[in-house]
Amino acid sequence: MRVRSLNHSVYQLQYHIVWGTKYRRKFIIPVVKAELLHSLFETIKKYPTLHIFATNANRDHVHLQIEIPPDVSISSVVQKLKAISSFYLRKKFKFIREMYLDKQGIWSVGYFVSSVGLNEEKIKKYIFWQDKHEMPQTIKPFNQPSKQKRFELE
Repeated sequence: MRVRSLNHSVYQLQYHIVWGTKYRRKFIIPVVKAELLHSLFETIKKYPTLHIFATNANRDHVHLQIEIPPDVSISSVVQKLKAISSFYLRKKFKFIREMYLDKQGIWSVGYFVSSVGLNEEKIKKYIFWQDKHEMPQTIKPFNQPSKQKRFELE
């Protein structure tokens, strides 16, 4: 993880941010995903203190690993990314405009954020594998612990 500095601070802050589509509609198909990522990176270019390390999207949600300086709130960055990408995708794709007839946007109101900390590579791998097909997992039966004998004092 890189160390960055501002006039009066030195920081090393990365976040894993996830937000979903409004009503969890599954419209992020490959062509939409490409345009969404283009929109996110074009938006980030306008803000030199922000940096995206990893991005990915499933059909109904977006993952970002992003560096945000301490003088900028996470919520303002998420708000800006969601607003600009919503406007861009609605303008670009008629089926998205028709899917969301109201003017409120295409993203759900909330988002998830966690700090990356020392798990940078694990988070990057997790984000990379988000759109891959999940492999079926075998379910291990839950073994109940053996009953222990109780000893009582006489």
